[in-house]
Amino acid sequence: MATEQLSLTRREFLIGTATAGAGFSLGLYLPVAGATAATAELPPEVNAWVVIQPDDTVIIRIARSEMGQGTLTGLAQMVAEELECDWSRVTTEYPTPGQNLARDRVWGSFSTGGSQGIRGSHDYVRKGGAVAREMLIEAAAEAWGAAKEECSVAAGVITHRPSGRTTTYGKVAAAAAELFPPEQVTLKDPKDWKLIGKPVKRLDTLDKLTGKQVFGTDLKLPGMLNAGIRACPTFGGKLKSFDDSQVKAMPGVRAVLRVGDDAVAVVADTWWQANTALDRLPVTWDTGPNAQLDSASIERMLAEGLTAEEAFVGNENGDARAALKGAAKTVEAVYAYPYQNHATMEPMNATARWTPERCEVWCPTQNGEAALQAAAEAAGLPPTQCDVHKIHLGGGFGRRGAFHDFVTQAVAIARQLPGTPVKLLWTREEDMQHGHYHPITQCRLVGGLDDKGELVGLHVRISGQSILASVNPKWMTGGVDMFTFQGMLPDGDHAISYTVPNLLVEHAMRNPPVPPGFWRGVNVNQNAIYLECFMDELAHAAGKDPLEFRRTLMAKQPKALAVLNAVAAKAGWGKPAANGVHRGLAVCKAFASYVAACAEVSVDAKGRLKIHRIVAATDPGHAVNPQQIEAQVEGSFVYGLSALLYGECTIKDGAVEQSNFSDYPSMLIDDMPEVETIIMPSGGFWGGIGEPTIAVAAPAVLNAIFAATGKRVRRFPLKNVDLRGA
Repeated sequence: MATEQLSLTRREFLIGTATAGAGFSLGLYLPVAGATAATAELPPEVNAWVVIQPDDTVIIRIARSEMGQGTLTGLAQMVAEELECDWSRVTTEYPTPGQNLARDRVWGSFSTGGSQGIRGSHDYVRKGGAVAREMLIEAAAEAWGAAKEECSVAAGVITHRPSGRTTTYGKVAAAAAELFPPEQVTLKDPKDWKLIGKPVKRLDTLDKLTGKQVFGTDLKLPGMLNAGIRACPTFGGKLKSFDDSQVKAMPGVRAVLRVGDDAVAVVADTWWQANTALDRLPVTWDTGPNAQLDSASIERMLAEGLTAEEAFVGNENGDARAALKGAAKTVEAVYAYPYQNHATMEPMNATARWTPERCEVWCPTQNGEAALQAAAEAAGLPPTQCDVHKIHLGGGFGRRGAFHDFVTQAVAIARQLPGTPVKLLWTREEDMQHGHYHPITQCRLVGGLDDKGELVGLHVRISGQSILASVNPKWMTGGVDMFTFQGMLPDGDHAISYTVPNLLVEHAMRNPPVPPGFWRGVNVNQNAIYLECFMDELAHAAGKDPLEFRRTLMAKQPKALAVLNAVAAKAGWGKPAANGVHRGLAVCKAFASYVAACAEVSVDAKGRLKIHRIVAATDPGHAVNPQQIEAQVEGSFVYGLSALLYGECTIKDGAVEQSNFSDYPSMLIDDMPEVETIIMPSGGFWGGIGEPTIAVAAPAVLNAIFAATGKRVRRFPLKNVDLRGA
């Protein structure tokens, strides 16, 4: 048991419990100064994380965003674990980023990305539950005139052990709300967890199954209008002019508006009316400086970077170049990874209402605070006069985190219609052509083997885009985007899984005018393909089994080796597979978790690929909800394999050529392999879940394809590749 100091001053406590948030509150009770539980009609807030109603219903506030990954349930489990409440009485709600700002950021970060939902907030949300527990017990003890130490709690029922008297959280919550928090709280030892580590049912499933759940596209507000939008399709292009005379008299049309310097919107009674009018609206675009940009020119730019003299170093030990010169055998390969769209099932959308005094936005967002900032800037108001009301996301995958262009547009439209709520909904085509894409890269790898087939040197040169250079240059280190090296770094959350005696990993930064962004798994997706497929190439060149070749390089990475061994054993590596079925391996550390996969595939005489089975192992340190982890692994394979099989955005005349799922498809149910998930938490750390395993799906399948065909695939997606045997 460890006692942890809660860093909460008296001033911070007063700010956190006595400041009222303005506007739409989603049922939040924010006590005002001077108000007491006795005078308030709404249920009292024990602290920022916990509201307990008289009927013992427990409302747990969740700052992170739910987008299908299960964060809402996982975080609630963590608070409830320390709170010692009745899980069957638990429900959740979102505080708003405006309320967070008004209360001195009492809920911490609202950002939900980088698999940080749980691993980035587990400590303080558990403390929130523990503090509330101690305050509730203290309130009961005071009511009984008893010593707090004589009282205990289980499932929301407080017991005075000497007398046997009992009460419930709901009966003492009002009194607890008037107390000051304890200066110290004791968090449970993992061995004592009752909820954390258990496969409890998700709290959001029923509403989604019944259709009760409201997503951004479903939202309706009194007097609301609907907007469709068109932006210049070329990167860097502008809106030159439009002629609204042909559409302004169409049924339902209320306004035709310029939005920023690159878009035009139609506002109508219904979205169908708005979009129909947009289709008929004559628009003239200024295609800008990138109108001649195409995929071929970008490919040439990146190819030049593979051999350029200048490059940033991300990982180096020994002398890789000298080792390669002295190697008995060298192996060289060049891989290439394309632009890819996030392709969320729910297109970008936001609803905004603007007045000179206040702006409110309702939207699916991965980062409520970033959405608030975007809204305030577009509204021309200070953030204290704005707020964002989060709605469950119909997919995020990074698109709704760092970028809130859809919020900026919605507010810009609403600002031209003061007092009227306006819902902006992008078409799928608009969503496809105005994304922030998975960055395009190429990678040249050169490995050296000695006369015994041992790896003596490895040189990795990545050429391609930097996400940070576009999204947030302040996060770069001396001009270096260390995110580019995910999965190949010397240590940390994205450390390389191998010990190579002479290693050099570099990045030749090349930034075409196509906007990159964070995409589920970020750079570890392509880096795992590059490294893990090349490890297979090296093993083959050395005449060694791919598993054994890896094992010899992983002695200093026991956790990574453990997940690799687990999938190999479960899949039956070294034993005959079914007739025509072949296996491939991959291992990686990503987002602080250790992951590995073994894929089983077959390729028929016509080159048709069938992925039969993938065994996946994950060591996230602590496993909050095994059921959710299993679902996340399966879901990540859908996303990662869709990218491998089909995902490609090509550029022509300065614009993305793909427009919809017809030319940017996703996996169908018949494509999906059987997935066997091994969860092996080793304890002592908190790793991510939603993104790590996506990285090993593709290389495991690619290595299995080589085993089946003798053909190395180094350019993607597979839809462009003839898989008939070499």
